[in-house]
Amino acid sequence: MPVGFGRLWTAQTVSSLGDGVSHAALPLLALTLTRDPMALALVTAAGTLPWLLFGVLGGALVDRWDRRRTMWVMDAARAALLALPAAAAALDGLSIPLLAAVAFLLGLGGLFFDTAATAYLPDLLGRDPLLLERANSRLRGAQTAMSGFAGPPAGSALLVLGRAVPLLADAVSFLLSALLVRTLPALPRPVPELRESLLRQARAGASYVFRDRLLLGLALRPAVGNVAFLAVETVLALFAHDRLGIDIYGFGLLLTAEATGGLLGAGIASYLGRRLGTGTALTCTAAVEGLAILGLAAAPNPYAAGLALAVCGAGMGATMVLGPSLRQAIVPAHLMGRVASTSRMLAMCAAPVGAFLGGWLATAYDIRTPLYAAAVLLLAMTAITASMTSNRRVEAALRAVAPAGGPDHPASKESKETKESKESTESARASAPEVL
Repeated sequence: MPVGFGRLWTAQTVSSLGDGVSHAALPLLALTLTRDPMALALVTAAGTLPWLLFGVLGGALVDRWDRRRTMWVMDAARAALLALPAAAAALDGLSIPLLAAVAFLLGLGGLFFDTAATAYLPDLLGRDPLLLERANSRLRGAQTAMSGFAGPPAGSALLVLGRAVPLLADAVSFLLSALLVRTLPALPRPVPELRESLLRQARAGASYVFRDRLLLGLALRPAVGNVAFLAVETVLALFAHDRLGIDIYGFGLLLTAEATGGLLGAGIASYLGRRLGTGTALTCTAAVEGLAILGLAAAPNPYAAGLALAVCGAGMGATMVLGPSLRQAIVPAHLMGRVASTSRMLAMCAAPVGAFLGGWLATAYDIRTPLYAAAVLLLAMTAITASMTSNRRVEAALRAVAPAGGPDHPASKESKETKESKESTESARASAPEVL
């Protein structure tokens, strides 16, 4: 791994810790202002709106801008932004509209940062598929550990010290991340597409995804998966309380089991890709997710439910390493931002559909019904996309882009070395005496 990756990994780890702090602190801060469920939902939903409104356009802008500069500027801007609610909290001037606006702007900054980081990484690693899998495994593991384990408890604990404290802690994390990203190596910018409007470039990125069956299959997995997982998450607390007899503390442990599985899945993703092939590994992890949700629906006790969620988390963790790594390896550099943002936008748009579906099924039928429906949806998606992301398609896509890496690209080096080895062997055979 190049030295620059260590700095990028550290920056994203620090930033993820801050994200975990703010994800816990913002809803709790809102809860100190109101008990209205719709007002609380407004603060939560505001953070996802940028992806729904500006996802593809944001990707088109990232493809026009310098990606390293985009990352550190967005983190510096988010650090400055958090000073506003921190000052309001210290002066007792917080309000729900202010928290919703801050959540929206943080989400907008995250859109640009995440898209730029996704586009920057393959250039940093020379688009080597194996290095990309290792890198995404480490990034995903750090993100899960910081935003899933360390961040939320830290956010709750810091809130006890004062309402402004967790916001300031998040601001410091963004500032440190910006300083680290600022030291990353500058990479050549993609060749700009001349005389094209922003809307046309955004449309070109989206159509690139929908025309390519492999990329479409990679985009459908998280989109359909979000419908299923949000249907489960909408009723999971009620399911845990009513069917499994789990209290609030036990529910936190249940979610920790899922996060632990996610860490394991991210850690073994590269191994699965090498042993099974990326296409087969993606199909297997998707099937595991569906079967695990089925097991959760039928779980007779909290221990079986925790095991099912851990297995589901492992499948999700591996999928979220293998899928993006493959996309980064095969998408041209000048389209990377738009392709990544289009895929992310599809996943984000699917989330509200899943939440509505879960609530409706639980109301109309039974609390287990959303879980069974989610399992069926995941297994159906697995069957539909298996051929779209098969090993054959993956290998063909990697072969098609290997020459684009130039003479220094790992795939090109391997091909060159193989060719030289063959020529050397043939020369040796020609000069060797025949043996009867």
